[in-house]
Amino acid sequence: MKGKYMAYVGSYSYTGKAKGITVFDVDVEKGTFKERCEVEVDNSSYVIASSDGKTLYSIADEGVVSFRILENGSLARLNSASIRGMRGCHLCTDKEDKYVFVSGYHDGKTTVLSLNPDGSVGNIVDGVFDKGYGSVAERNFRPHVTCTRRTPDGRFVMSVDNGIDQVRIYRFNERDNKLVQVDAIRCDLESAPRHFRFSNDGRFIYLMYELKNVIDVFAYETGERSPVIEKIQTISTTSTPKPGNLTAACAMRLSRDGKYIYCTNAGENTVSIYSRDEQTGLLSMICCLPISGNYPKDVAIFPDGRHLASVNHDSGTLTFFSVDYEKGLLVMSGRAVEVNEPNCCAIVKIG
Repeated sequence: MKGKYMAYVGSYSYTGKAKGITVFDVDVEKGTFKERCEVEVDNSSYVIASSDGKTLYSIADEGVVSFRILENGSLARLNSASIRGMRGCHLCTDKEDKYVFVSGYHDGKTTVLSLNPDGSVGNIVDGVFDKGYGSVAERNFRPHVTCTRRTPDGRFVMSVDNGIDQVRIYRFNERDNKLVQVDAIRCDLESAPRHFRFSNDGRFIYLMYELKNVIDVFAYETGERSPVIEKIQTISTTSTPKPGNLTAACAMRLSRDGKYIYCTNAGENTVSIYSRDEQTGLLSMICCLPISGNYPKDVAIFPDGRHLASVNHDSGTLTFFSVDYEKGLLVMSGRAVEVNEPNCCAIVKIG
């Protein structure tokens, strides 16, 4: 079992086709995902592993569900906790696994819950409903929180509002346990910011836009009242010069070593891979290639940094690739794996 990879795929269950989380044994050499079992979770729209890799968290209709990841990769349910709001769409723990941050697309709420030492979910620490209006057009005219993370310096929490085109910045610490807004990144109208990531050293922010189809790179410096944030680059999420209205950036990941960033694009159904200059923070596109599926809602990066899996929601498949960074190639390994209503995938190395 040494060095074995497990994949945990969250799926909608309201259609009756899936139970919630599908557990897969992954053979990297053969490029295969072998289904082990399904675990019941009501509409698992997002799953993550804790920073220490010992606990799995899932969005559910009732709030957040936690599972202990056993030595053999199986899951043992710990508990569930309400977020006192509509079902969330995104989860993130801080690096010390003290808190879990829940983003609410449907009600525009950012919720912070404490985590217990055994990994189970504790009480609600604080919650904030966004207020305001975006452009009165289509769906992005009211608050939709899509990604929330604590800053690496531990001083602030940043929360992306996809509907009103803002990233709200809150002061947050263990003493007060309150989200107090101190600033905001005001994005272009109808750009729809969706996900962001920090570089491992905390010096740079990478913010992906769903409708504008770009990634903005920001330099980040901590501060007493609020951080100092400066945009230093804008780069397309796709190699298409003018992507059409049906193209939408979906998910963004950072490699464990911090050298690469990955972004999926629905509509044209591609994944883009970028090299990252660790000194300047700037991105250079290596490739933008098809993922052999429809609507790549998420991309999971293996800890070895040489493999990735695309979670293709509309085609109901997982596709597994090895990456050749030098040649700018994705090599599909094995056959696509069928999964009902897949939304997100967490890859964990066990043993």
